[in-house]
Amino acid sequence: MKRTKAILALLGSLILSFVFGSLLANWLSTDTFTVHPMIVAGIFFILSLIPMPKGVLPMAITINSAYAGEVMEQLLVKATTGNELVDGGHIRLEPNVTDKFYIPRLKAGKMLQKVVEQPDDNNSKGDFNVDEKLLKPEEFMAFTTFNPKSFEKFWRKHQPKGPLVFAELPPHVQNQLLAELAKVVDFELGHEFINGEFGAGANQFFNGILTRIVADADVLKTVAPTAVAITVDNVISKLKAVRVMIPKALRKKKGLKIFMSIEDSDLYDDALTAQPNKGKNHTDTNEERYKGIPIVALADWPKDVIVAAVASTDLTTNFWGAVSFMDDYDTIQIDKLTNAGEKYFFKMKMKADTNTAFGEEIVLYDARP
Repeated sequence: MKRTKAILALLGSLILSFVFGSLLANWLSTDTFTVHPMIVAGIFFILSLIPMPKGVLPMAITINSAYAGEVMEQLLVKATTGNELVDGGHIRLEPNVTDKFYIPRLKAGKMLQKVVEQPDDNNSKGDFNVDEKLLKPEEFMAFTTFNPKSFEKFWRKHQPKGPLVFAELPPHVQNQLLAELAKVVDFELGHEFINGEFGAGANQFFNGILTRIVADADVLKTVAPTAVAITVDNVISKLKAVRVMIPKALRKKKGLKIFMSIEDSDLYDDALTAQPNKGKNHTDTNEERYKGIPIVALADWPKDVIVAAVASTDLTTNFWGAVSFMDDYDTIQIDKLTNAGEKYFFKMKMKADTNTAFGEEIVLYDARP
């Protein structure tokens, strides 16, 4: 197969050399001076056999969806894993949202009534209220530098001589190399998906789910004087205050969860252990639930904050997220950091956002100062 390709390549070069050689010879020839076409064609053919220099990275390598879609998908997954909301199945994540995504919301009024033999418009009861909430991913980037020698086991056997030339690597090797590079980049999306705030600051990328909840006027919020710091002595009463405010129609709904910090979850476990009759002994931990409602303790969740909401990966969830690459043609770049240096840089531009669907179906206890 390789021999056939080589023969076809030589024949192609020979034909092109003859065509261009003839044209150039005719152009150079005059009445007193004649340039033989075969001489020019021979020069062209010899030049075509000279190999191009390898090991030079003339420009940044841009990976787009048409060139390496699989690479982008793997990096998109990598960027969102390690995210407790995503990994735990507590948020519905919409991928590839490059501009906007609208969360559909449908509310129906009471429609039941007595039977009417000939109903008309005057007998209409109840209504449909259809609106939507917006997910508008904001752009940010991950950037790091690396020494390609650290990853030689992936690419060196495909490029025995010279420095790394990413575009010449087979697609599966590109995947392996980028997967390793992604481990170097600290995406920090776990914290941002919960506590992120969008703004002009250096670390204000997009609004996290808790930021959205706190700002939502429809959210059911416990009020003072109940909002005090959570301790081992009052954690059960604070959970009770949250549960009491959960709408009755949601209390048995699949996917209902209580979110709290690991510190507050530990206090709850200590409070249960201290119970004289029902708590576990000191060698075991108690079940993470309150009155049958699962408790989700998250490392990035702030202390003294409790949220109750329906959270899952299906369409019934109240937590939504959107993530995407910034565009199709300027997404991932790999290039030399400086022409004289050995280091390369890896840059990946992304977009992300979060939002809730129904604020009136979320209960918030927030005792932060």
